[in-house]
Amino acid sequence: MVFVRKDLRVAVFTRSRRAPHSTTGDAPDPTPRTADPEGPPAAEAAARPPRPWAARVTHWRAWRTRYPRAARAVRRTTTVLAAALVLGALLLPNTPAGLEVNWFARIPSEAVIGTVVLLWLPHRPRLVAAALCGAGLGALTVLNLLDIGFNEYLGRGFNPVLDWGLLDDARSYLADSMGGAAAAWATAGAVALVPALLLLMAAAAVRLAGLLTAHRDRASRAALITATAWMTCVAFGLHAFGVPVASQRASSALREQARRVTDTLRDEAAFAEEARADRFGATPAGRLVPDLRGKDVVFAFIESYGRSAIEDPVMAPGVDRTLDAGTEALAEAGFHARSGWLTSATYGGSSWLGHSTFLSGLWVDSQQRYRTVTTSDHLTLTKAFAKTGAWDTVGVMPGVQKAWPEAEWYGLDKVYDASDLGYQGPKFSWSTMPDQYALEAFQRLEHGRKRDRPLMAEVILTSSHQPWAPIPRTVGWDELGDGSVFDDIEAAGEKPADVITDSAKSREEYGRSIQYSVTCLTQWLERYGTDDTVLVFLGDHQPIARVSGEGASRDVPVSIVAKDPKVLDAIDGWNWSDGLRPAHDAPVWRMSSFRDRFLTAYGSTPRPSGR
Repeated sequence: MVFVRKDLRVAVFTRSRRAPHSTTGDAPDPTPRTADPEGPPAAEAAARPPRPWAARVTHWRAWRTRYPRAARAVRRTTTVLAAALVLGALLLPNTPAGLEVNWFARIPSEAVIGTVVLLWLPHRPRLVAAALCGAGLGALTVLNLLDIGFNEYLGRGFNPVLDWGLLDDARSYLADSMGGAAAAWATAGAVALVPALLLLMAAAAVRLAGLLTAHRDRASRAALITATAWMTCVAFGLHAFGVPVASQRASSALREQARRVTDTLRDEAAFAEEARADRFGATPAGRLVPDLRGKDVVFAFIESYGRSAIEDPVMAPGVDRTLDAGTEALAEAGFHARSGWLTSATYGGSSWLGHSTFLSGLWVDSQQRYRTVTTSDHLTLTKAFAKTGAWDTVGVMPGVQKAWPEAEWYGLDKVYDASDLGYQGPKFSWSTMPDQYALEAFQRLEHGRKRDRPLMAEVILTSSHQPWAPIPRTVGWDELGDGSVFDDIEAAGEKPADVITDSAKSREEYGRSIQYSVTCLTQWLERYGTDDTVLVFLGDHQPIARVSGEGASRDVPVSIVAKDPKVLDAIDGWNWSDGLRPAHDAPVWRMSSFRDRFLTAYGSTPRPSGR
């Protein structure tokens, strides 16, 4: 009976696994059935080739089975790289000074919070959240890298609303300094880096999320221990290697970027209102700068001429000797000077912000403010001369190589750009021509011409623009010709690649470039200046932080030079230093305050507009 019962059970079990019989008790339908009556035949489905990804997965599994040690090493290496990538992004600073090993030996709170959230989420939401957070962390990494570059060159962080246009200027600068091929490779690399970083960071986060799930208990305990350690470090203010052990770097960076966006959007309307309120906006033409009538007035900007050039131990000796020699030579020619300090609205670059701040009397420290003020009718210092009708107004802009619609806002009747000055010599890196040639061209085209009215000119000198290689040297003024005399000088000069990557060399060459620009300007005045020439010259901003020094001020020197003693007597109350070199403790003003002080000193009558 036992064997019979077993056989019955087997028979019943086998019967239940067969195709079902009809309800009438007839034999089963011999026609094969398919799960999907409308699908492909079984033979056709079997003949269909496997999908590529499935084949790769199968191949990987076979390789992993065949070589378990190698597969284990690959898994562990991938996990370590994913963890390093995510933790590095969470701790990445936004300044060059923070790129030190100790900065990355900290506990990021965001890692603890992310671990807890991922452990709590179900499988699919966990993968989606990990991928999105990884991609977001990649985007934040891109912004931090941009911050590092902007802090290095411009002394400020990257503004995600305003600064995208400056990336094209950076590409142009790189092409002028290092060549078109280097600029093209750098641009291609940057374009490829962004999506690659987003994908890698997303993949790394997904990898770590899978690892946490596979070891849920240990991951939970590790998160609890790490959170306790983080809170203890915060409570006791623990530091290691000079930095706090507990970190909130990623969340702080995110808040900072959000604050920049918010402040930028709020600033636009406030600055537009400020630009409409002009202390001299309604002053009649006859009451603008009456004490300078009959004078040729030249406003000259020397690129990157900052306080560091006069006070830094490496650069100052040569620059100070040049300034003192210039003061002495000008005094022999009958000229005298007074000098002080102005705090520029920009740093390391964006020279147009410094120019517009100085001439408008407004603090123009962003591209948004620049666009706002240059599309307004706010009175500039140069436009004040044009408004009187008593001066011809011109601009000498060797750095301008394309259309420049701002000329009308500046009040310039004529602008000479790089193509208008007749230069046939070589470029000196970014600078289209040496300052000596630009000044000689200004003399030939405008300052030396006989005219019915005096001249007001804005001159931008560019030879001291980074990368400070090669640097021209002065030649005989009668030898300048069309500029071809500089061919051999340029060929024998330093190569930009040898200077731009060497901080010590950059500082030395920067100092030499300032000596060259100041020498050209003072020699021009000594050679061509008259009893009625008034020269106002200044720097537009400090050089980049790698040259000016970490934490350097934004101060730039400013000087007024003239033969007529009445011109300098009018600014006695400013307490500026005698000569071309301002004393260390000479007055320091915001650059935006110069316009009103200058107009007032030379007899202008305030009459506000816009309120």
